[in-house]
Formats: sequence, structure tokens, C-alpha cells
Amino acid sequence: MTSDVTLTGAAQGVAKTQTQSIKLAEDFSQFLTLLTTQLQNQDPMNPMDSTEFTNQLVQFSQVEQAINTNQKLDDLLSLQLGSISSVALGYVGMDVTYTSAEMNWDGAKPVDIYYNLESGAKVAKANIYNENGDLVRSMEIPKAAGPQQATWDGKDDDGNAVPEGTYSLKIDAVGTDDKPITEIATAVSGNVRGIESQNGVIFLLIGQRAVALNTVIQAKTATTPEVTPPTTTPDDGTDTGDTEAPDGEDTA
Repeated sequence: MTSDVTLTGAAQGVAKTQTQSIKLAEDFSQFLTLLTTQLQNQDPMNPMDSTEFTNQLVQFSQVEQAINTNQKLDDLLSLQLGSISSVALGYVGMDVTYTSAEMNWDGAKPVDIYYNLESGAKVAKANIYNENGDLVRSMEIPKAAGPQQATWDGKDDDGNAVPEGTYSLKIDAVGTDDKPITEIATAVSGNVRGIESQNGVIFLLIGQRAVALNTVIQAKTATTPEVTPPTTTPDDGTDTGDTEAPDGEDTA
């Protein structure tokens, strides 16, 4: 079973490699001390067999190569995770579409809803629930087969704006055979306000939600509301106000 590559896992791997490297250096130092002592105290007429310490030297060399390989892999992993963080930062401020049944309503920007119907439906509704599980909006949506799109304006069934927060989406559809259409994939839109690391995994922050990078299917520059400039009356040189007569002249 393979484990996910995370920032925490990478940091632990680097620490483990460093510990192994220090331990190998200590063991090798002790080995050289013992070997030197043995050579100094051996019987010149009956020298010790060199096969054993030669094998030990070979083993030390193999372990050192393995640790060096781990260090290089740790460096590559750090570069990869740094690249992931850079990619995530590039989403900040952008409008993204991500696969989920939960969406953020920011109180201003309508939320785009995407879904896919395997076959045409007689009835199709998008039901939107608040965090307490209460139904706040049920609206008719396109019923044709294939990818479809709808938009929620952040209002309830009475036309009142709902509070900002996280809402959940459920598509209810009935096919032309009067059977419910199940397993309808959904995606929603939102604006990325930042990134966050949870247990070493990078997430995008959309409202109060943390969205995994691998769920993002589209990103585009955020749209801003159009601002209508104030209307001004052009100055045509005509003075419509009262004028003061020169001294000595009668304006009557």
C-alpha cells in the first residue's frame, strides 16, 4: 500500500535520512577505531584474517550509497512539493470550478452549478441546503442528457437573500421511464482566497471550505462587478445663474 506524498511526510523523510547519516558516521568511526586497535595488537607471525573487515568495509560503502540515494530523493521530493505550493498560489484570487456537492455563498457572486445527466429527465431540480440541513431553495434546472449548467443567485424560495456560508447541493432527477436518476456528478464554482496545508497536504481556501487541488477542473480570472461612472453635465459655457450688473448700470 502506497502513502500520499505530503509536506509532513517529506519533512519526516529528511529527518530520518539525516539521522541515518549521523549514525553511519558514528558506526564507521567506531569500526575504524576497533580495526586500528586490532592491527596494532595482532601477532606479526600470525596476522588476522582480513576477509572479515574487508566485508564490513564493503557493507559500510553500500549503506553509505543507499543513504546518499535517499538524500537525493529527499531533494527531488522537496522540489516537487515546492512546485505544488507554487501552483496552488497561482489559484489565489481566481474563480475555479471544482467537483463537489458543497459550495460557498459569499453574499454577492452567484454560484455556477454543473452536473451531468446520463439520460434525459422528465423532472430535474437542484435542491440547496444550509449547514443545518434545512432546504432553502429548490429550483428547476435543464433536463437534457449530458453536461448541464445552472446558476444559484443566493436566494431562497421566497426570493430572500440567504446568509453567507457553506451550502450543499443535491440534484434530484426523474428519468423518462419514471425512475430516479442516481449518481449524478456535480461541480460548483467559487473564488479562491488563499491556500492552506492540512497534515502536509495543500488545499485551496474557498469561503470556509478547504478544496483539494485534484478536484479543480477549471480556473479563470475573477470577474468584478461593472461600476457605472456618475453622470455629469457637460460644461457648454452657458451661465444659467444670476449675473451681477456692473456698477452704475440698471438691469431692470
